[in-house]
Amino acid sequence: MQHPAVPDLSHTHTRPIHWVATATAVAGVVALSSVLQPDAATAAQTTGQAAAGPKSAPVHIAPPDPAAVAFPLECGPVKAVVQKKASGDLDGDGRPETVAVVHCDAPMGTPPDGAYVITRDAHGGRPRVVATLVDPKERRTATALSVRDGVVRATLLGYSSADVPSCCPDLTDDVKWRWKDGAFISDTPSQARSV
Repeated sequence: MQHPAVPDLSHTHTRPIHWVATATAVAGVVALSSVLQPDAATAAQTTGQAAAGPKSAPVHIAPPDPAAVAFPLECGPVKAVVQKKASGDLDGDGRPETVAVVHCDAPMGTPPDGAYVITRDAHGGRPRVVATLVDPKERRTATALSVRDGVVRATLLGYSSADVPSCCPDLTDDVKWRWKDGAFISDTPSQARSV
């Protein structure tokens, strides 16, 4: 009986020194990877690190919930409905605020939106409205809303005159607000354009 020709693969025979070298290499890779790994990513904003010390873990603070707020809207027999919301730290205090776009839940037509900034005190009290960015009396509708890097951005539909029917806004305006000197300032000049 003949056996197929197999070359002598002497390099495949392990010796004790081979295992020591392999174990040392693996231990080195594990040690190096634990040193080079990035910190755990977190979407939470941190607060109180200066008071608690630099080695304290990040504290997650939930943004205020617009469902727990009474908005300054006159809706009569219908309820106020939150259409859009976005959260972020707008005033740099380490606690997130929520911007909510709200309108009355009218059964017909296009009710105008209000845009409100909601916060809570440092002790985590009940959420409350602290600023109105868009008053419903302006007859505007928000089609986009975001909060990023302390700036609120919105795309608003509006009307060039009181004669334009509420069904058919004819202007679009991209606006942004930033907290400055104790108030929300619109730092985008009106760039309303026809729809």
